[in-house]
Amino acid sequence: MVNISLRVLSRPNALELPSMYQRLGLDYEERVLPSIVNEVLKSVVAKFNASQLITQRAQVSLLIRRELTERAKDFSLILDDVAITELSFSREYTAAVEAKQVAQQEAQRAQFLVEKAKQEQRQKIVQAEGEAEAAKMLGEALGKNPGYIKLRKIRAAQNISKTIATSQNRIYLTADNLVLNLQDESFTR
Repeated sequence: MVNISLRVLSRPNALELPSMYQRLGLDYEERVLPSIVNEVLKSVVAKFNASQLITQRAQVSLLIRRELTERAKDFSLILDDVAITELSFSREYTAAVEAKQVAQQEAQRAQFLVEKAKQEQRQKIVQAEGEAEAAKMLGEALGKNPGYIKLRKIRAAQNISKTIATSQNRIYLTADNLVLNLQDESFTR
């Protein structure tokens, strides 16, 4: 439900005062204005949804003023000013809008989580394919050139020696301690 308050400044058309008093009486403002204001408000508000009433308040106000001015002419009234002074919604409506926004945010979050899970799944698949390809290539390299494993052992020994050299601790290692089997007969063949 929408609650709208209007400020209407009106005056009678001086040229039609005698006929206006005969038709409507002295209490013309109390008899005419409330009914035409309600009629115009209902027709204008029906043209907009709730969010438009807030975002397009100036346009709504202008449309109310235009239609109310036209309607007041039928009763010999001149409207000097028509303005919306208050525009609010009932508590039930506000709560429903907030609940809808929360539901939309939760749906967006759920959609995001689904997309994130799909991305993670794709990433794992690509990573597994890459690891399988690397293992396949390593197997092929070992099959074609048995010296490749010797090269890997030497590179590992170099990395270990660099790490030990930069360390503040002093450690003495032999080839046997590095588990490289450099002294082994299979290494020299």
